[in-house]
Amino acid sequence: MPTLDRLDDVFVLDIGDDENRFHPDWITEANVRLDEVDAASGAKALVTAASGKFFSNGLDLEWLMENPEGYLDYALSVHRLFARVLTAPYCTVAALQGHTFAAGAMLSLAHDFRVMRADRGFWCLPEADINIPFTQGMSALIQARLTPQTAHEAMVTARRYGGEDAAAAGIVDRAVDEDEVRSTAVKIAAGQVERQGDTVGTIKARMYDSVVKTLHDKDIDFNI
Repeated sequence: MPTLDRLDDVFVLDIGDDENRFHPDWITEANVRLDEVDAASGAKALVTAASGKFFSNGLDLEWLMENPEGYLDYALSVHRLFARVLTAPYCTVAALQGHTFAAGAMLSLAHDFRVMRADRGFWCLPEADINIPFTQGMSALIQARLTPQTAHEAMVTARRYGGEDAAAAGIVDRAVDEDEVRSTAVKIAAGQVERQGDTVGTIKARMYDSVVKTLHDKDIDFNI
């Protein structure tokens, strides 16, 4: 489950040490931790990190299969988490130490910056391979944060990008050695701690206004 630590003015949200799938309880706990960051006064920034083989493997498909009646509320909670991170009124950096797939990859895109391990691990949107279409909100988020060429390739071909390829495609900002992923993310965040508050929040909200509206739309189409 997500936990929160603090390094001077940088909060570190550790989202777990397994596949870190988006179980409803996991989403709830992530929001509780983000509430703590939002409530903190003074200079601040956020790094989202994980441990082990995965950053995140995305939606909890097993839970969804067992709880089909909860699909709409679940999808809305995922969308709202993306929107919350996307418009956070402080700098956000994702530290991708392992595989970053599907909704996990989308969560990484909601951050201002991304740092990825260079030598191992993949960033991937596998929906074309697993026959699960992107929702309108997911599509809007991906297309807002990637170039048209990269978004098209990532969404249509389910390409698995290693760290260096992800950096070359503009998916991540840095590809570094494994032991430098989290420290590099913290360094980037620390350089932005004074840029937080209502102005930053308003800039992001206006920049991504159409994305946020789509993510908050309750009319979600799940069908092919």
